[in-house]
Amino acid sequence: MDLERDGDALGLSSSKVDLLKYASRMAAKVDNAVIQCGYPLYHHTIFYSEEGSWAIVQQGMNTKNRRARRYHWLSTNVRSFVVEPHTAIVCDQVHRHVLNMAAKESEECRMQSVKLVSDGTKQIKNMMRSLRPLGQSSLYDWTEHVNETERLAFVQYLPEKMNWEALDRAYNLMPRDYEGLVSISGIGPATVRGLALISDIIYGKKPSWRDPVKFSFAFGGKDGVPFPVDRRSYDEAVEVLEGIIADAELGNKEQLQAIRRLRWASSQVKASNPPTETR
Repeated sequence: MDLERDGDALGLSSSKVDLLKYASRMAAKVDNAVIQCGYPLYHHTIFYSEEGSWAIVQQGMNTKNRRARRYHWLSTNVRSFVVEPHTAIVCDQVHRHVLNMAAKESEECRMQSVKLVSDGTKQIKNMMRSLRPLGQSSLYDWTEHVNETERLAFVQYLPEKMNWEALDRAYNLMPRDYEGLVSISGIGPATVRGLALISDIIYGKKPSWRDPVKFSFAFGGKDGVPFPVDRRSYDEAVEVLEGIIADAELGNKEQLQAIRRLRWASSQVKASNPPTETR
């Protein structure tokens, strides 16, 4: 992908091309580092118009469970790259203990992370040592306000190594906000995680551990490989949806049209997936 070459062919201004580059880079940074759910990216695509509008689709893979997660971005829906920026996040599995620094409820943790950088790398190193000192109990062991679930999440996410050179650069640049901080080269998953845990344990500014998946497939395969649909589950889902439509505050005409579309879709699935013999 060559945004400068393609942007020139479309007649895009240099400022629009720069904005497209920034959007491409920040979307990848957010889905790899700001949201940490175990699906590192392996595919990234950006679509854009002559007006400079853009859409980004990227996909990550969890090598342990061999499942994929796809991230959808649309420029018209992005108010901030680091606060609920996605149009959809598609996966058929929800995880516990997902560090979600892009959640609205992580705002105080984001602000504290920026303040930590302004204190300098030496201070951050001291705080990290207090969380996991050698030869003595961790400060976390003496923190009473956490439950066992949070304790396990902490142990799992405590980084082995942070990028101190990147934090030095951040100290010299003094970013004004969290987006400016994570946009700095070298601020990756371990550094984001370390700053978040210091903000939580030492300053009480909690990050969100909520998995931000917004949509899951009910039926079929996302890889495009056809396979027989579970007819019983599909029929049950159709019955539930028909009940929702019937109870919705819609006019008779709208209800009838919605049910007709639902039954048409059901007939198409049944036609393409004849019942199979069960044993």
